[in-house]
Amino acid sequence: MEHQHNHDHHQHDHFHEVEDPIESEKLHLIKVITALAYYKRHSLNHNHKKRRDYLALPEHHKQLIPNYLQKVNEVDVCIEQNMIFLREIVKSATMFVDAPLTSIQNTQQQLNGRPPVSPMDMDKVRSTLKQFVRDWSKEGEKERKATYEPIIKELNEIYKDTSFEEKGKIRILVPGAGLGRLAFDIAKAGFSCQGNEFSYYMLFASNFILNRIKEENQYKIYPFIHSFSNIKSDAQQLSPILIPDVLPANLPPSVDFSMVAGDFIEVYQGVQQENAWDSIVTCFFIDTAKDIIEYMEVIYKALKDNGTWINIGPLLYHFEDSSSGDSSIELSLDQVKEVAKKLGFEFKKESTISTTYTSNPEGMLKYVYECAFWTAVKIK
Repeated sequence: MEHQHNHDHHQHDHFHEVEDPIESEKLHLIKVITALAYYKRHSLNHNHKKRRDYLALPEHHKQLIPNYLQKVNEVDVCIEQNMIFLREIVKSATMFVDAPLTSIQNTQQQLNGRPPVSPMDMDKVRSTLKQFVRDWSKEGEKERKATYEPIIKELNEIYKDTSFEEKGKIRILVPGAGLGRLAFDIAKAGFSCQGNEFSYYMLFASNFILNRIKEENQYKIYPFIHSFSNIKSDAQQLSPILIPDVLPANLPPSVDFSMVAGDFIEVYQGVQQENAWDSIVTCFFIDTAKDIIEYMEVIYKALKDNGTWINIGPLLYHFEDSSSGDSSIELSLDQVKEVAKKLGFEFKKESTISTTYTSNPEGMLKYVYECAFWTAVKIK
């Protein structure tokens, strides 16, 4: 994976460049921006196949679904709406790149002919839209209640004897922060919180939502239009999702809130990060490791003595059967806990929480994860 530098931010301007990105990183950034910019063309092409397939039907079949073409046309309009939103993200993303906007636009103008992005890149763009549902919409509230709420309740329980002002001195780290809602909610609860994220799709999108939004429900997006499978009703599929459901501003003055770009191991394994954090919160994160033991080791070292590790999530190892041949160690839940204990963690609370992840709330298919939820303490 590409080497990524740290970007830190303090409270309101939530991102700040520490140093100029190196050349290979810049190319990667431009690749991500190109994928976002290519969304409309790719999606319209994909949708146009549905139009062709309809037109190829026998006449008597067409007559049985007279509104089908109208739906396909409406999806084109939804794609345009999504692109308006993605374009705003691209505009705010250029702060990460040395290249001025003009050179990025030139890159976008060279998109004729062979698609400049892979199907996987486009999949990441579509996933980003779904992440907005999970993190910043009313429709995502159920998933947030299932996973974010227990974490914040647990933090409030651990620090119940600490005044709101004093909570600002407690430092909490959220690796794999995605679009930043969990980290933001933790900061809203009065704790100083730092999110860390590796994916530039997520970083660009979180930078935009945390810093550039003027009002609630400012944007309409349509994240579920890219597949017509498992749809109960066209009306539901074509209904807009409004984001954000809360204005990501106005954090308590006692709170320090920041987002750091980069690989979790690279950013947090150094001496300066040792014994630095009161609590580390991992939500749908630990299974993104190539070596989960290394993740746990870094979590352990970065925590203060008696600091807490709160985890919630499944074990869907991201690098198992990796197409690029990345190494991957896959441990069972029992093994993960066994290793954690050997490293010096003491488990205080354990339970299982069932939840979906970026699912279409109105769809006919839902993957339910039986998440491991625990609080473990770093024992000297």
